[in-house]
Amino acid sequence: MADNLDLAELNSEEEKPATPPPEGEQEGPHSARDLETVYDIPVQVSAVLGKAHMQVNQLLKLGRGAVVELDRKVGEAIDIYVNNRLVARGEVVVVEDRLGVTMTEIIKTDRG
Repeated sequence: MADNLDLAELNSEEEKPATPPPEGEQEGPHSARDLETVYDIPVQVSAVLGKAHMQVNQLLKLGRGAVVELDRKVGEAIDIYVNNRLVARGEVVVVEDRLGVTMTEIIKTDRG
């Protein structure tokens, strides 16, 4: 099941003191230093503006200037994936002469 958190809620959760793990279980990392070994692992980040479904013959008819209608409305949040897993929603922003994404909502999933 997925729960939606906004960034303020996520930050407030991070500030809570850690509770000790049940007896017999190892403790997780407590500081950024404990995570240094994973800092250089590359991940693929994708921002999906929307999707469209069409037949191959329609795709082959597309030419320069063709418009493909997506399944999202103007102003609707875009999906942000890390390694093909939905992790957040956000908005498109312009940073100097490039497009960027600002995260507005973190998607929390239960693993189990």
